[in-house]
Amino acid sequence: MTDAPVIHTDRLTLRPYEVGDFDAYAAMVADPVVVRHAGRPMTGEEAWMRLLRFIGHWSVFGHGLFAVLDRTSGLFLGETGFMEYRREVTPKLASSLPEAAWVFTSAAHGKGYAFEAAAAAHRWMEESHAPPATQCIISTANHGSIRLAERLGYRLHDAPDYRGAALRFVREVRTSMEQTQPDRRLTPLDGPPPPPHPRVHT
Repeated sequence: MTDAPVIHTDRLTLRPYEVGDFDAYAAMVADPVVVRHAGRPMTGEEAWMRLLRFIGHWSVFGHGLFAVLDRTSGLFLGETGFMEYRREVTPKLASSLPEAAWVFTSAAHGKGYAFEAAAAAHRWMEESHAPPATQCIISTANHGSIRLAERLGYRLHDAPDYRGAALRFVREVRTSMEQTQPDRRLTPLDGPPPPPHPRVHT
């Protein structure tokens, strides 16, 4: 795509993947800690084919996964964004929704990068594509990812049959007027409403 978006937050830069990201991406998805809830570590060949898929996704849909970089050093920290996975999941939703994703390197865990990056990507998606809602599918064992989804405003929708025990969350995209009103809805754990997005610079 000719006008690839680049998003800056206080600490991060988000941009579409490039071929030059291969070494850092391959190292991330080969880390057993990173992929422990999503399957086995990937080989270099598998990582290469997936990276090409991510790069091409932007040309077809105008959105995709962002590589997340440290804004100061340029160090690769992970990825977040939206994909059209079209998973073979039962039951299927009545309409296809973009699926949010986030994966971060072991070194980036526990520093708040995932929320900062994912919140920025969600804001960009809503402003650029205005989907009625987005979804994410998370392993029941991935408690950290479930907490992040809830902070982003996702609500538990169902428990579909997909590669073992999984939960599907849906986040309705609210209008600007609705966003100014107090959020009366609670998470499945009856927690507080999600905090506001971090400041985003584009």
